[in-house]
Amino acid sequence: MPDSISRREFTRRASALAVAPAALDLGALSASRGAEPEPTQASPVPIWDGYADAMVIDCLGSPGPFNVMDRMGRPLTSEMVGNARQSGMTGISVTLNAGGAGHSAFDATVAGIAYFTREVATHPGVFVQVRTVADLHEAKRTGHVGLIFSFQDTTMLEGQVERLDLFHDFGVKIIQLTYNLRNEVGDGCLETGNGGLSKFGRDVVARMNELGIGVDTSHCGQRTTAEAIAASTQPVAITHSACQAVYVHPRSKRDEELRAMADGGGVIGIYLMPFLNAEGPATTEHLMQHIEHAVDVCGEDHVGIGSDNSTTPTDATPEYRAGLEAFAAERQRLGIGAPREYELLFVPELNTPRRMEQIADALLARGHSESRVEKIIGGNWERYFRDVWRG
Repeated sequence: MPDSISRREFTRRASALAVAPAALDLGALSASRGAEPEPTQASPVPIWDGYADAMVIDCLGSPGPFNVMDRMGRPLTSEMVGNARQSGMTGISVTLNAGGAGHSAFDATVAGIAYFTREVATHPGVFVQVRTVADLHEAKRTGHVGLIFSFQDTTMLEGQVERLDLFHDFGVKIIQLTYNLRNEVGDGCLETGNGGLSKFGRDVVARMNELGIGVDTSHCGQRTTAEAIAASTQPVAITHSACQAVYVHPRSKRDEELRAMADGGGVIGIYLMPFLNAEGPATTEHLMQHIEHAVDVCGEDHVGIGSDNSTTPTDATPEYRAGLEAFAAERQRLGIGAPREYELLFVPELNTPRRMEQIADALLARGHSESRVEKIIGGNWERYFRDVWRG
């Protein structure tokens, strides 16, 4: 087992990366972002005037490029910052790490923490880091966008539960136990063996519960998801997924796990990915089907949004499509690519900074109450954080 890293050493590395962005050397942004991929149409006139007052939280997203290679390492552009401000979102859960093995995963995670810490410091009029529910309310009051630091893997722990304390000190509030493959904690959703939570994984869940870090099972396999929900003494999240009963895909969850998650007080965030329907670009209608099924199974207090998208719209130029094919091919080569990742990784109708407002309007148009809509676009995540976080 590798030696533990001290808090002092961790701070030194993170500080060095934060003040020297060129040292990250993670490559140029590989996707052009701006307009919608199809002929542009005027955005529909909002039918609800409550959006501006609502707590709006996307539990998996980014103000910058997302679902592209080398997505971190370069400063956010003025367009990206402007789109985040325009979104009307109170909070966005941003991924700080990449999956992987060994110390490269730890170093990449430190770089991710440094990157978003630097962006918050660079744009203090737009972004704040969220460590508490009070921070979310302050972001809402002041018109800032709160960035909630999160991980999508635990490989950077390298078998050391105590590293959770280090990351907690830097404000990491949500940690996904596995990515698509197997790690020391358990199996991801692409592992055919469907192994469950390991002994180490149970220790990780227990310490996360003690620290007040949200346990996320989005990319976890079925058994790992079920056993994490059973093992956790705190509500468990599924921050970005969908419903197997609506469309079968390895990234989505069965009703059994959704019910168990809800019974324990957790929340599922429905993603805006091509994994919502059988073929062709996903539509708002497909998204509504997953949201409504989740409400039927879990209840309206346990459903939210985790878009898995950027607040900056994707411009699906030929260059972007070529980059997407390369991105999907590389993930397949590494064994971490899920089916259909070569398709547009967003819902074209909702490829705007104001997508959460459009989701709210679509739900209202289908007869859902304003109180339910407020819960789905962010209120349920606020409640979840209040239940799980310490402070």
